[in-house]
Order: sequence, then structure tokens, then C-alpha cells
Amino acid sequence: MANLYKKDAPFQVYISFKKYLDVLEHIRYNDRLEYRVNYAESLIEKTKNFVELRDGFQDVSLLEKNEDLIRLLLADLFPTGLTNNEIKAASIPLSNITFNYTERFKNILKDAGKDFEIELRNISDDEFYVFCCCLILQAYFKRDIRSMIPFYYDIPNKQGIMKHYKITVNSDFTEVYPTENAKIPSDDVLDMLLENLDDFKLWKKYFPSQSWILKGFTIISLVDCTSEVALSDLKSSMIEIDPEDFDPDENLVEIFKSYFDVADLNFGLMLFNKKDQKLDKLPIYESLFTNHILDFWINTFDEDTRKNTFSNLSHNSKPIVVSNVGKLDENIKKLPSFKILKDNNVNSFMVIPIMKDNELLAIMEFTSPHANSFNGLKLKKMEFFSDMILFSLNRFSFEKNYQIEAIIQREYTSIHDSVVWKFRNEAEKYFNAYLAKKMYTLKQISFKNLTPLFGFSDIRSSSEKRFNLMLEDLNLQMETLHDIFLLINSDSEKYLLALEVFENELNNEIKADTEQRLQRLLREEIHPYLQAKLELKSTREIKTKIKDYFTQVFPQTDLFYANRKSLDDSITLLNRKLADMLDENQVKAQQIFPHYYERFKSDGVEHNLYIGPTIAPDLHYTSKVVHKLRYWQLKTICNMELEFQNFKKDLPISMDIASLIFVYNEKIDIRFRMDEKRFDVDGAYNSYYEIVKKRLDKAHIKGSTERITCPGKITIVYFGMENQKEYLEYINKLQKKGILQSDIEFLKVEDLQGITGLLALRVSLDQDQSIK
Repeated sequence: MANLYKKDAPFQVYISFKKYLDVLEHIRYNDRLEYRVNYAESLIEKTKNFVELRDGFQDVSLLEKNEDLIRLLLADLFPTGLTNNEIKAASIPLSNITFNYTERFKNILKDAGKDFEIELRNISDDEFYVFCCCLILQAYFKRDIRSMIPFYYDIPNKQGIMKHYKITVNSDFTEVYPTENAKIPSDDVLDMLLENLDDFKLWKKYFPSQSWILKGFTIISLVDCTSEVALSDLKSSMIEIDPEDFDPDENLVEIFKSYFDVADLNFGLMLFNKKDQKLDKLPIYESLFTNHILDFWINTFDEDTRKNTFSNLSHNSKPIVVSNVGKLDENIKKLPSFKILKDNNVNSFMVIPIMKDNELLAIMEFTSPHANSFNGLKLKKMEFFSDMILFSLNRFSFEKNYQIEAIIQREYTSIHDSVVWKFRNEAEKYFNAYLAKKMYTLKQISFKNLTPLFGFSDIRSSSEKRFNLMLEDLNLQMETLHDIFLLINSDSEKYLLALEVFENELNNEIKADTEQRLQRLLREEIHPYLQAKLELKSTREIKTKIKDYFTQVFPQTDLFYANRKSLDDSITLLNRKLADMLDENQVKAQQIFPHYYERFKSDGVEHNLYIGPTIAPDLHYTSKVVHKLRYWQLKTICNMELEFQNFKKDLPISMDIASLIFVYNEKIDIRFRMDEKRFDVDGAYNSYYEIVKKRLDKAHIKGSTERITCPGKITIVYFGMENQKEYLEYINKLQKKGILQSDIEFLKVEDLQGITGLLALRVSLDQDQSIK
């Protein structure tokens, strides 16, 4: 059996003209006007040999074979006098199969192209099925149901502009009745179904596929509502701002094309930066928006003129419409900036300031390569969505500021997600007091009885490397200047003598202020002297050497910086990779138990974890949490060390890192310091923990000059044998995984100032393995 629908439906569909033939029969026997009686009788006679017209058929090819007969039969419904004005056709109910078009409808389909296939807009298979069921409720059960959703056809015109047509349907010549397999739901079931329009399976249960008959034809009339649909789409695009993801709406320009009925349309928008008195592009729309006119305007006037123009807009914000650029004043055409319009083939445009409370928010432009594309009537259409543009820009500004604040919170403060709930509770109390016009003093945010975890991966000998590279840079600078002064010869002797003094200091007895004094000499005397030589009649060789010299000078310090820059770049790259790895693994650690986490980057990366029930009071906390996090910390440190070995060879300057974990059993308190916007340990007793942390970096093995940390090894510092036993278990797990080697060292740490009794374990990493 043929299925006239592309989608599943509760109907078996038959094309039938029975109900219309019944109307003709009524006219034939009841109308008092003889010519109408004769006309109806003639039509009935012409169709009597085509029994399918009355009984119904599913063979669509019969529509084309009997096209003339059907046109004649439906002539009363499709008056010839209206054929060039109305967009009208007969249709198989609820399908995309249409026939018997008016001339205007035919021309619309012809302009769309032979490959165009007419389809309903934005209706899913499930929505279509439920809508068909609702027709059964309306036609058979006599429920008063209005159309759930408006139907549209989207049909492109000859210029490629998408036109939108709203469909109205006349179903007078259709009938709906059940098959033997149909279910006849009770009134209560029908009420229940109407309460669950989105439950497709429920509807299909009571109205199974093809269990009803739909017979007849409908008459569809189309109304061009392109402007209304485009306006609705524009409003939707401007409202739908995702604060987490400012993705551009790539359909926006296409919507404008439909709205203004301009095929070759370009759109641009720049926001007004009130602080800097300038226009800024929208980064997310740079690839979609053009700014030809705005670029022309910006480049035509000097800065003072532009600022005055922005100021004057508060008094006169009238839009500019140029229908034909070719008819602009000849003086404007002679301006160099006019080339922007010519190069971008702009021949018609509108420029529209967006104002709020007499203040400029943004400027829009619409351009087209075709003259007379824009005029006062097109500008008038802007009024219909100007309020929506204001709303959208205001919301964008709000979301932008919101995101900037979020970035500041994320990048420049230390309020970690695990503790933000306590800040929010306190802020909510403050806000509620403000609403009630009561006084409220913000309380200090603190967490008590926490177990700390501390570790670092320190760049070994970074200070020594930086000093040696500084000497290399400065000696090269002295050497380069020496060569230049020897070439100049005539009046540079005093500078040669001064450089010799500095060279001697740098390589023999460098003083604390040597670098600063050299900077002063370069900035105040040598560099102005060399700049003057560039402006005077010096030889080409001298000028070339001076220019080459200045290319190597770092402007902020007046010193050569190449070697130290390589070191700084290496440290930056190393810190970023290690910190990113630590942050990524932190997500897993938070799943063990929420805790406060912070990390710092200097010459290496160090991190602090604070764990305790006061941070997550709603969760069950036991000592096992600490053991799990301590194992996580050791495993992560190992992973960072191994990853470092993978990218070590790519660093501009070769370097090594040494990693340490400090185990501390005593509970400590932390408090948020408002002055520094970060947490710090609270109280004199707790400060002992901080003192130990700071002194471990350079600590030595007791009775030795060897540091307790060593590249390629993990050092674990602790106080008692209980911790030693705990960490030997963790080390054993990682040895079985092939991560750590079996060369465990048991060390005593030298007595530090006020700190005695520290012990350490040290074990090598297997450089050929990685953490699973």
C-alpha cells in the first residue's frame, strides 16, 4: 500500500474529491440559478468515468495525468481573476504533495529552482505524528482544538533570499474515520493525552500507525510573512546568549537578508568603548561581520574629530542612509579613505548609531554592492527591533562583565571551589541584611583542624644559571659596544674606559650595584650617543652595527637579554606544564574528598592541600581520606617528574627539577586574609608548619653537604616512624607498577633553625615508565 507521507502517521491517506462532488450534487438538485445547475451537472458528467475521484486513490501520478480535469473541477475554488495574486494550491492533507497551483504559486516554485523540494519547516517526526492525532480528535471526536504550531514553507526566491510563507489550511473537503484496527479512546484518555503532548509513545499507543483513514484534499493558502519570521528569528538570535559559550550565530546575516529583502547584504557592528572613546570590533563575529563603512569613517577623520563626533551623537544620533555611493559629493570621493568603499564594492549602505539614555552603545552598518539596496523605507524597518538590539547589547555587556569578573576570580584570587560555599553563605547573610536595611559585619572565613599536604618540584640551581647567563649577556654587550667604539674611534675613548671598568667588575669582583650602574651609564650616556651617530653622517658600517646592537637591547632594561630570556622562557614553559598537570590531576583528588587546594609558580611549582571535615561538613570524613590523598600526591609528583623528562629536551635552556613531599601530622587552621585575598595558616602555633616548609628547600643530609633533594629522585620528609611505614607502603605500590626503583635511602635531615628530628626517604624514578 502506498504511503503518501514521508513520516509515520496514524492515517492511511487517500486523495478523494467526494466531498466536493457532493457539494456539486447539492447545487445540481437544489440551486435556483439555472446556469449554476448546468455548470454543476456538466462537471459531474465529466468526472463520472473517473470513479477514483470519488472513491479515493493513492497513485500520485493520476494527479498529473488528470491535471486539466482537476483544474476544471476546482475552478470555483481557484478563481482565474485571482490567480496572479493569491498563493494557493490543493494539497494532500498534511503532506508535501501539492497540485493545482495558482500562477503566482507556480512562479514562486519556478524561481526556487527545479531541484527545490517543498517541505514543512521545523517539525519533527514525533511532532508531526501527534499533530495528525490531534486532527483525529478535532474531526472525529469533535474536540475544539486549535492548531498547536503554525506551519511555514521556506522557499528561496530568484536572488537566493529565503522567503517565509505561513500556511493556512482549509480542510472542508476531508473526512476522518477509524479502520477495524483502530482504538476508540474514552474521554478521560483523550484528556490525559492532551496533557501529554510531548509523549509520542503514549499517543502512538492509543492511535497506532495507519489505524485511521484520512480521505479527501485540502486547500492551502500561503501568506508572505518573511519580515515577521525574520524579525522573530532576529529576536531569538539576540536573546539567546550563552554566558558559558559566546558562539556567533552564523545565520544572522542570512536573517538580515530576508528581513531587508537584499540578497547581497553585509552586516557590521562595533561596540563603543566609552573609556577609550573608540569603536571596538566583536571578536566572536570578526569572521562573519564586515565593517567597511565603519573602517572608512574611522580612517577618514583624525582622533580629535572622531571623539567630537562621538560626543555630538548624544545630541544628534540620526542614522545615515546612502542609497547610491556613486552620487556622493566629489570631495568625499577624493579622500584617500574612500578607497575602502571602492575596494570592497560598497555601493549602498546604512549606518545606524545605537543609543541608550543619549549615550552611544554601538554603531551598526548594512552594506550592499548594488546601488539603491537601502533607502528610508528599509531604515524604517529598523524601528521594529531597535528595542531588541538595545536589550541584546545590554545583556551582552552584562555577560561580558560577568565573565571578566569570573576570570578575575579564577586567575587572580584564591577562592577555591571547595570552600566557596562558606563565602557564599556569608555573602548571602550580608545581602539579606542589605535588603532588610539592617547592618551586618562580614565575619572572617576560617577552617579549623585541617591536615596539610605540601610538595614542590623545584628547578635546581636556577639562581646560579640566571647569574651565569646574565654575565654572558653583559659580556656580549660589552664586546659589541667595544667593537662599535673602535670603529667610531674619534670621540668614544671615555666610553671604552668606562666599559673596561665594568668588564673587570663583572668578571672579577662584581658588586651589588654593578648592573644598576651599567644600566644608568647606558641609558643616560652611551645610548643617546649612539642614537646621535645614527642621525649624523656616519659610515654605513657604523650605522649597520649600531642598528644591529639596538635590536639585541631589551627596551625595559637597556641590557642584552637573549640568554636570560631563554632561561625565563624555559622556566615559564616548565612551570606551565607542571602546573597544568597538577591542576588536571587535582580534579581526581577532589573526588576522593573535597579539600582546599592552592599552587604557586616561581622557579618551579609548589602546592598545598588542606583536608578536613570542616571543609565538607555534609560528607563522612575518616583518616582513610588523608591516606588516599597522600598516595595521590606521591603518585602525581612521580607523574610530573616523568612527564618533565619527556619535554626536558625541548626546553631552550637545559635544566633539572628536584621534587619533595613534606608529611605533617598535626592539625592546623587556615584563615582568609582580606588584605591579600588568599588563605594563610592561622595562629602562632600553626606558623611552625610554614617555617619548616620554607627551610626544606635548601636543607642538607645531616653530616653532609649534599642536599636532601636530588634530580631524578623523590624525597619525602617526615617526623616519625609511623609516617615512614605509611610511605613505604605507597612506595611499594609504585615499585610494583614499575614507577619507582628499589634504591630507597633512609636519611636524617640536618638540624635547621629551631627544627630538629626530621627524617627523609629518597627513592629514584624509573625513567622508562609512566603512571597509569
